[in-house]
Parts: sequence; C-alpha cells; structure tokens
Amino acid sequence: MKLTVKPLKQKDAGRRLAAIDRVAADELGLSGGDYIRIEGDSTGIARVWPGYPEDDNTGIVRIDGQLRQEAGVGIDDRVTVEPAEVEPAERITIALPQQFGVRGNIGSMIRDKLSGQPVTQGQTIRFPLGLGLMGGGSQAVPLKIASTNPSGTVVITDSTDVDISEKPAEQIAEGAAGGGAETPDVTYEDIGGLDDELEQVREMIELPMRHPELFKRLGIEPPKGVLLHGPPGTGKTLIAKAVANEIDANFQTLSGPEIMSKYYGESEEQLREVFEEAAENAPAIIFMDELDSIAPKREEAGGDVERRVVAQLLSLMDGLEERGEVVVIGATNRVDAIDPALRRGGRFDREIEVGVPDRDGRREILQVHTRNMPLSDDVDIDEYAETTHGFVGADLESLAKEAGMNALRRIRPQLDLEEEEIDAEVLESIQVTSADMKDALKGIEPSALREVFVEVPDVTWNDVGGLEDTKERLRETIQWPLDYPEVFEAMDMESAKGVLMYGPPGTGKTLLAKAVANESESNFISVKGPELLNKFVGESEKGVREIFSKARENAPTVIFFDEIDAIATERGRNTGDSGVSERVVSQLLTELDGLETLEDVVVIATTNRPDLIDNALLRPGRLDRHVHVPVPDEEGRRKIFGVHTEHKPLADDVDLDKLARKTDGYVGADIEAVCREASMNASREFITSVSPEEVDDSVGNVRVTMAHFEDALDEVSPSVTEETKERYEEIEQRFRNREPREEQDRELGRTFQ
Repeated sequence: MKLTVKPLKQKDAGRRLAAIDRVAADELGLSGGDYIRIEGDSTGIARVWPGYPEDDNTGIVRIDGQLRQEAGVGIDDRVTVEPAEVEPAERITIALPQQFGVRGNIGSMIRDKLSGQPVTQGQTIRFPLGLGLMGGGSQAVPLKIASTNPSGTVVITDSTDVDISEKPAEQIAEGAAGGGAETPDVTYEDIGGLDDELEQVREMIELPMRHPELFKRLGIEPPKGVLLHGPPGTGKTLIAKAVANEIDANFQTLSGPEIMSKYYGESEEQLREVFEEAAENAPAIIFMDELDSIAPKREEAGGDVERRVVAQLLSLMDGLEERGEVVVIGATNRVDAIDPALRRGGRFDREIEVGVPDRDGRREILQVHTRNMPLSDDVDIDEYAETTHGFVGADLESLAKEAGMNALRRIRPQLDLEEEEIDAEVLESIQVTSADMKDALKGIEPSALREVFVEVPDVTWNDVGGLEDTKERLRETIQWPLDYPEVFEAMDMESAKGVLMYGPPGTGKTLLAKAVANESESNFISVKGPELLNKFVGESEKGVREIFSKARENAPTVIFFDEIDAIATERGRNTGDSGVSERVVSQLLTELDGLETLEDVVVIATTNRPDLIDNALLRPGRLDRHVHVPVPDEEGRRKIFGVHTEHKPLADDVDLDKLARKTDGYVGADIEAVCREASMNASREFITSVSPEEVDDSVGNVRVTMAHFEDALDEVSPSVTEETKERYEEIEQRFRNREPREEQDRELGRTFQ
C-alpha cells in the first residue's frame, strides 16, 4: 500500500516506531507490535504503533528522522508499506563506542531497553543512557550492531543473548539496507512547540527544491529568503539545522563576525565566495545566524566596512545575477536592527516570528528533552508545562539537564570517581524524580523575561488576611478574563486594562498584587516607579515601551507599578524635571490605550497619594478600576492575626479576638510588627533564662503568651490615625461620584495638607 510520510510525535521518536493511519492498518491486517517494511529509495524496518486519531482515513504513516533517513525518504513523500516477517534474534553482538566508560552487565541493560526493536547488522542505534552522561545533544549513545544470529533483520526479545564486541563501534564496517546511513543530528521530532513555524519554513524551502514545476506552472518565482526572528533560545537555529538535515541540500552556515576582515574589500569577497560555492552546489541553503551583526541599518552602522557588507549582501540576494536554487535563511533576535532594504520581497520574502512557546508547546519541548530520561512515575510533564510561563526551549532544556544533575548528585556517593568505568547497575538505578525537577525549577530564570522579570510570587490569597471585598474585585478584574475567556466573548465584553489600588501605607496593597499574580498563574513584571526615570532624554519612555513589549511577548502577564505617583504625576505641575515625567505619563497613556491593543496583559498600580496621579490615567479604558484597600475592621484584624500567628507556638491564654478588639487603627504591617515583637519578647525571655548548652533540648517548650502580646502592643503604635482613615474614605467617595477634576484636586490638596 502507498502511504504519505509525516513526522512522528516528539514523545515517540527514537524507538523505531511507525504510526499508521488506523483504516490503512486494518486493510493491511496490521495491529500494534507487528513489523512492516517501508520502501522509499532504500528500505527500513519498523514496528507498528497505533495511529493518532486525527490521522484516520488520511493514508499517513508517521516515522521519525532516523527511519526516514534509512528508507531514503522525506516528509510528504509516498512510500510502499507492506507487512514484514522478522525473526526473533537468538544472539546479537553489539559494538560500543571507544569512549564508553561503563562496566558490568551492560548487555542485559541494552536488551531490556531495546526489547521489541528490529535491528540489522551494521546498523547504528542510538541507545538512551538517560542523563546525557556521554554528552551529545540527543543524550543517547551510538551503538553499532556487529552481527546477528540469524542474519538479516531480526527483533530483540527477552530471550536474546546480547554480547559485547571486543572491537569498538568505530572499527565495524557499515551495514547494508540503509542501516549505515548516518543518523541526522537534528530531525523535526527534536523540535517541540513550533509546528506552525516549521510548516511555513518547509513550505518556503522544501517545496521549491522538490517540485520547482509547481512554481513554473503558476508563473511565479519561488521564495528566496526566510527571516526567523524572536527572543533568544526559542529554536531559530534549530529549525534551520533540522530543515538542512531533512532536505538533501547543501548547507552552509555563515556567522557574522567570521567574514569581517580588517583589509579593504576582503569581507565582501568572503561573502561572494559563500554565495558562489552555494550556487555551484545547488540546491543549497545559506544560513546566516545573528544577521543583525552583518547587516545593521546603514545609517546607524559605525564603520565603513559594515555599510559595504550590507550593500554586497543586497546585491547578492537580489542583484543582476540570478541566484539559482539558493535559499537564504537569516536568524536574529533584533529584527528592528536589520537594514530595511533586506526586509522586502525578493530578498527576505517571509518573516517568521519564532515566539515564546505556550503551554502545549512547552509540553512538547519537555517531552523532547525528557525522552531518554529515566523519569520516575511521580513526574507529571503537564504540571511543569503549566507552571513554566515565559520559558523558551533553551530554558526547558536547562531544566531537564539540571534535574538530571540533581539525580546524579544523589547517587554520587556510590560512584568511585577514581575508576575509569561506572558500574552498569548503579547507572540503571538512577531515576529523575519530581523533587529533582522542582529543585531544578528554582534555579532557572525564564530568559524571555530576564531583563525585567520578578519570579512569580509564592503569596496566595490565604496569606492575605481580611480584605474580602477587595480580593473579590481583583479576582473579577484579573483572574476571570484569564480563566473564563469564553464568558467574556459570549457577552462581547472587554476585560479591564488596569487596576489602581490606593489606601494608607501598610494595608497590604503590594501583597494583594503578588497574590493576584500567583493565583492567576501569570508572569509577573514588577516595576518600582522611580527606577524608570533616567537622566538621558528618551530613555525613561524607552523603559516603559520595553516593559509593555516584554509583557505582550510573554502574555498572560501582570505588570505591577509600585508607587505609581512617582512617575505618573499630574502633567503641567512639575517644572523642575525638564518634562521627563510628562513624557513618561504620555508613553504610559499610549501603551495602556493606544493603537496597539493589550491582549492578556493587566496593569496593577498602587499608591498612597491618588491625588497626585494624572487624571487621564484614571479614566475608563486605562486604570479603570479603583480599589480602596481600607484600614482593616475588627474582623479583618482577627484574620490578619490568624495569618501571622499560624506557625507560631502560642500559649493557651492567647486570645486573638481580644487582640483584634484592642488594635483599632492598626493596619496589616502594624499587626505583623506586633506578632514579630511578641515572638521577640518570648525569645528574649527564653534565651536569658537558659544556658547555651541547654538551648537545643528545651527550645520546643517556648510559647508566646498573652503577656508578650500586651508588651508588644505598648511598643508598636498604630500607623494610621482616624484623620488619615477619614481622608481616604473621602477620596473613595469622590472617585465614585467623579466630581469635576479641578474641584476634586483643590479638595484633595486641602485634605492632604
């Protein structure tokens, strides 16, 4: 039967599986575990795997890069598939690489791992050893099949004897049946979360090289260049490598700094040579990594060499001479720094953004990197995909690597590092557990957010005592649009852009912002007002722009402006700062409600001087929700005491209700100070009453008593007076009534004086 080749899903790659459309499998009388022969230019043997539901009745066979190479086919080629009789192997001999430092019963370990796989003499197999101990991107060791009994293609079973050859793998002759074909380093199955981008690149590059007649029929020139751009670590170079491996094309890489020379005209000559060589070996791909270093904007380029190189590149890509079947792929993470003349049709025809992966993309990437890892049963890949917002592919690779290193640290005491070889049994016992992954996660910063990132806080709603109304309003504004987008869509409703929290100092505004970011599982960018201001003209506004652009790239994001009154004061008032705060306010206004819409980005601002903030920021569509975080009432104070004393060893006479009644006018920060002071009093009393030697034995008997709290109340006085409290309540009333601004300002100014 003729079937069309497609790539295998990432998690199943490397196991010699062929996922066949289930309707075709029924017609051929195949079921999971049978063996088939796949014939393209050569032949490969694979084990049948149940097809994916979306492939039903499409005539598709999915195989990985190694099998495609063995069968001599590419994606979308037609292959003949037929059932194959494969005998069980009685004995096989395996040659290990020269640098393989493992001793002991390695044969049974290999047999267990490769059980059920079809193998042929001379074939190279990538054997997953787990933690990338042997190096190499695929975290797998290349083993060579030296001989099989019976000969031909055989399948490894539990009763197969596995011998280890005396000769290293490097000295064994290459086998027949395509088995000796070198395994490509990067295949499409090694790329996760970039299906759409890969599809676009393949359409641009594979189609013209394989079927130029399609373009002739349409009377159009095939595309000549692709520009991949996006944050560092998202997989731009990896896509180029995979495409070069999958298409049988000559591949040349051109790294910017390599061609730069101090001699006049030499840089341009080197560039010409690369293009000439590619044209001679057509079809060819030229890959330019970090394109912004060779082709910066000419008006901004400092030196004469850069300008000449850009001019030479422009004429090579679209000059009088035909380029032939040479496709140029450029990669950069600073797309705006590239000369605009390159970014037009005929040069770089298509610009593809390789963005930060979403949850499904992160799951695929993690599946790629943990494919050859001995994961324990408690590791849930979906859970880590859910919690790694802002992580790009390179970060997730680091996460897997770091988790492996943690597992390695655990078994290190059993390893004798002086020995040249490691015991196979020790190696077999290594497992990567959920605790290893969690530890690894703590040490990795998401690089897509590195410049402005503050880790997702670990404050939950339970850590915020009282303030139930305020919490509810924040939930509605921020969590609901992210959790229930379909409701907002059905009601044709836009989510709120921003929230302004105001209230006396110490009432818990910053704490609430942290809890919101955590509970909505968003990225959290924290901006302290004054740190945006810069002495150079235009830098402060640039800072605001960059924060919002980062937030858009990594949505869903909460941007948190602490003390916003420092940067968003009423325009026209400040005469002494050369207008910088006015420009920052204008930039903020356009970012919040300009032509570019904010998707899944919410701004939270806090202040204790709402009278200073520019009126334009407070209108609907910008900071449209104004939430008063009040001085807590008695019930609120009781809850705050509950939060701060939850893990303290309290004596039986401590009455939190009584303490709540006594602390009228105390805000959250004051209550925290009271609890800390009470604990300090108890500690002081204990430390002075025992000798240093007895501390360890009797520390479990320490208790914080009511008397300690009484003393603490004498020490800590309330930070909010009745007058201040009334002042903020007046402000809340005015925000609700929306008096004309001038009148409101005069009133507020008077209250604050």
